[in-house]
Amino acid sequence: MQTSTSKLAVPRLLYFALFLVGLVWLLASRAVADRAAEGVVLRFNLPALQAVLQSSFLLVLLLCGFSLLSWLATRQGGLRASNGLPNRATYKQEFFFGAALGWTMLLAVVLPLMLFGALHPEFWWAPRSWALALLSLLTLLLATLASEVAFRGFLYRTLLASYGPVVATILLAALYALLSFFAPDATLLSVTAEFALAILLSLAYLRTHALWFGWGVHFAWNASLAVLFGLPLAGHGAYSSLVTTDLSGAVWFTGGAYGPEGSLLAVLAVLGAFAVLYRVTRNYAWEYTHAPIVSGGHPMDAQPPAAHVAMERSAQFNAPAAPAPLVQILGSTSQKASTVSEIEQHLRKDGDSSGDPESQG
Repeated sequence: MQTSTSKLAVPRLLYFALFLVGLVWLLASRAVADRAAEGVVLRFNLPALQAVLQSSFLLVLLLCGFSLLSWLATRQGGLRASNGLPNRATYKQEFFFGAALGWTMLLAVVLPLMLFGALHPEFWWAPRSWALALLSLLTLLLATLASEVAFRGFLYRTLLASYGPVVATILLAALYALLSFFAPDATLLSVTAEFALAILLSLAYLRTHALWFGWGVHFAWNASLAVLFGLPLAGHGAYSSLVTTDLSGAVWFTGGAYGPEGSLLAVLAVLGAFAVLYRVTRNYAWEYTHAPIVSGGHPMDAQPPAAHVAMERSAQFNAPAAPAPLVQILGSTSQKASTVSEIEQHLRKDGDSSGDPESQG
C-alpha cells in the first residue's frame, strides 16, 4: 500500500511544483516586461506606447516560459497547446460569443447607472482621441490575453491535474482576487466581484478546454468599460477613450473610484452570466471536453473453432453432385426443300391441308 500511494502522489507533487515555478515565472515576467517597456519608451521617447509594450512583452514571456516548462515536464506540447490556445475550427466563434457575453454583462451594470443619473459623460471627438482609443483597445486585447494565459492557462491546468476542478478553481480565483486587492481604491465588494469573475472565466475554460471564450468575455468587459464608456478599470483610468465619464452616488452602487467592477451591480451581473455561459457553451462542452466513447466487450473478429471448420469442409466435400441441366428440343418445320421428292411432297401436302379450312372440315 505504501508503494502504490507514493506512486500516485508523485504526479500531483510534480504538477504542484510546476504551478509554483509557473507562479514565480509570472511575477518575474511582469517585472521584466515593465522594465523593458520603460526602457524602450525612454530610449525612443514614445510614452503613448508604454502600456501596449508592457502587455506585449508580458504575453510573449508568458507564452514562451510556460511552453518551456510544459515541455520539460511532459516532453510534448507546442506554444499554443501548452497555453490553452488550440487551433480549431470554432476558435473565432468562441471568442465572439464570449465577447457578446462580456458586452451583455457590462450593459447590465451600466444601464442602471444611466437610468438613475449616476453617469456624467463628456465626449471628445478629436482625431488624436480616436487614435489613442484604438491603441487602448489593442492594449486591452493583449493584456486580457496575457491575464487568461496566466490564470486560466498553464497555472490553472497544473492545479487541475494536481487537485481537481473544484479546488483549482477556488485557489486560482482567490489568488486573482487577492492581487486585485492591491489595486488603487479596492474594496471588499470589488474583491468579491473579481473573485466571481475569476470563477466565471475558469468555468469558461472547463466548458471549452480553451481560452478563446474566456478571452472574449474578459476583453469585451474591460474594453467596453474603459474605452467605450470611459470609466475606471480596476482603479486605473489611464486608458484613452472618446468619452470621459464621472461617477456619482453610493460606492456600493457605482463602485466609486475603483469603477463599476467594484459595485454590487457587477457581482449580480457576473452571477447571472453563469447560466448564460453554461447554455452557450453546451455544444463546445460536448465537442471538446467529453472523452471519446470506446467500445467494450470482446472483439467480434475471433476465428471459428477448428471442429466447426472441419464440419463445413466435410459437408462441402460429401455434398451430392448437382444434376445435369435439362435440354428441351423443340420441333420445327424446315423451310428448305427436301432432296427426296416423296418427303417433299408429303411435307407440302401436310402444310397445305393444315392451312386449308375446307380440308379440315
